[in-house]
Amino acid sequence: MRVFKTRPLATEACRAGSVEINERVAKPAREVQAGEVVTVKLGLFTRTLRVVGVPRSRVGAKLLPDFCVDLTPPEEFEKLRERSVQQASAREPGSGRPTKRDRREIDGFFG
Repeated sequence: MRVFKTRPLATEACRAGSVEINERVAKPAREVQAGEVVTVKLGLFTRTLRVVGVPRSRVGAKLLPDFCVDLTPPEEFEKLRERSVQQASAREPGSGRPTKRDRREIDGFFG
């Protein structure tokens, strides 16, 4: 459920304008309140979370789902899946035809 792995990555995303709280661009030092909606744009993927509560101190990633609810529409996850399949199936230009081994891996990936 955690959006960013480290605090510097979250800070960088805030400075880039990729994080919005209640449809306003968030600054890195802004604290969230219960009931606010946080929207994070990660490339083509947009994640939406509603803050249910705020912990007194920092907590581990495993405890984070207790404090927020994921409101991301299923279409966003489908876009992400399609994109990962396209990247996995894409071959570099000029790499030639797939070898027999490549073909087995492609067939195994797509079932």
